[in-house]
Amino acid sequence: MMPITLKFVLVLIGTLLISLVLTPLVRFFAFRVGAVDNPNARRINKVPMPSAGGLAIVISFVIATLVLMPMILKTQIGGKSYFEYILPVVLGALVIALTGFIDDVYELSAKLKFLGTLLGAVIIWIFTDFRFDSFKIPFGGPMLHFSPLLSFFLTILWVVAITNAVNLIDGLDGLVSGVSIISLTTMGLVSYFFLYDTDIFLTFTIFVLIFAIAGFFPYNYHPAIIYLGDTGALFIGFMISVLSLQGLKNATAVAVVTPIIVLGVPIVDTTVAIIRRTLSGQKFYEADNMHLHHRLLAMGFTHRGAVLVVYGIAMFFSLVSLLLNVSSRLGGILLMIGVAFALEIFIEGLEFWGPKRTPLFKLLAFIGNSDYRQEVVAKYRRKKKK
Repeated sequence: MMPITLKFVLVLIGTLLISLVLTPLVRFFAFRVGAVDNPNARRINKVPMPSAGGLAIVISFVIATLVLMPMILKTQIGGKSYFEYILPVVLGALVIALTGFIDDVYELSAKLKFLGTLLGAVIIWIFTDFRFDSFKIPFGGPMLHFSPLLSFFLTILWVVAITNAVNLIDGLDGLVSGVSIISLTTMGLVSYFFLYDTDIFLTFTIFVLIFAIAGFFPYNYHPAIIYLGDTGALFIGFMISVLSLQGLKNATAVAVVTPIIVLGVPIVDTTVAIIRRTLSGQKFYEADNMHLHHRLLAMGFTHRGAVLVVYGIAMFFSLVSLLLNVSSRLGGILLMIGVAFALEIFIEGLEFWGPKRTPLFKLLAFIGNSDYRQEVVAKYRRKKKK
């Protein structure tokens, strides 16, 4: 395991400072080009807010990975230098960021945004080793190897799904940037301690991205003076999806589960939203006001309070993913069962599935409440007679 050197620490500090300095400039630029979020029924802001703040993150990340990192990192992996390793990733990310920026200024249709995300994902599959070409079934299952066609489909699906899932939770000040820092830090720790020997470049890239986001974060935390916009949310989601692909095809089962658990907040929020909308007769891609942060606000949480609750949930998922990496097989299985049970209680408590959709609560009441049990049985018998 290569120790973290002073040069790398200086690169991280430099990345942070570049992002910190660029964000006010990007704020001024956003106003000039019309990348502004105006108040409406679905938005939280009461006054026009500059968007496209993610440009500061994108630029600082590009400078750090294409200029600073190649200067200090001379190691090669598979005959590739760090520059050769990261260049196609950056190109794919720039396609995503450009798509987001155009949307922040001109409001692209969902179809055009999807095509931009799709193009970025295709670049990753063609020009990098970040592919969903194998998968270890967790907790003692076999290692699956996919054909090129299936690998292509799964890679595109993963990248597009995670990119959009992260974008969907971007509804409160500092929400995506804070959750991303928590998730990426966990991914970085797992990468450094458990995947390091296979891809040291991955660990370095993750931490560079963390510090690029951290420089933007003070301006974005409530009360924010600039938003990530689709420029930043899509870019961060895309980078997280790509970087997490290395864990999904690792031979260690817990490394496979880790990126899925770490991304628990956007994955759960999006999955529940799709199911909820389908059950309600809506199109699954239609927007609504029932996302996690919307439900927390509806329950009476303040803006900052709702954000902190989501941070807490993200930290919980991160802690679980770290525990999985040091647990026995049985311990990991029991931990996942416990997480699933706790998560369902939380979802039903927030009426996340929708009003009166509380299957677990009803099951527990059926088991523990004789009056309720008799009532349900009686209703079932009456319905059967009809």
